[in-house]
Amino acid sequence: MKQTGKLDYLELPATGATLDSVKAFYSEAFAWSFTDYGPTYSAFSEGLDGGFQADGGEAPQKPLPVLYAPELEECLQAVERAGGAVVRPIFSFPGGRRFHFADPAGNVLAVWSEK
Repeated sequence: MKQTGKLDYLELPATGATLDSVKAFYSEAFAWSFTDYGPTYSAFSEGLDGGFQADGGEAPQKPLPVLYAPELEECLQAVERAGGAVVRPIFSFPGGRRFHFADPAGNVLAVWSEK
């Protein structure tokens, strides 16, 4: 059931890379599946929550999608095998640990775990 104000979709650019290479990366690293809507758009449905980082913290300059992985080190290895570039190695934060990576199109995302 959808609720007013519930964030349930996130669009990311695929500039600087082919749509196929971006889809291949997320398929290999996170087992995502896609639905193509023409040659320039592909949708995914993998779940999403969010939050805001106020001034005084390490607020991203652009939206930062954060993914979850129960085994952080295994996920980091999968990202690297798929061609992602780790831009911030695993670090601790209140609530768990995470790392940041860039996908083939240059989008920066994070992956976190409680462990």
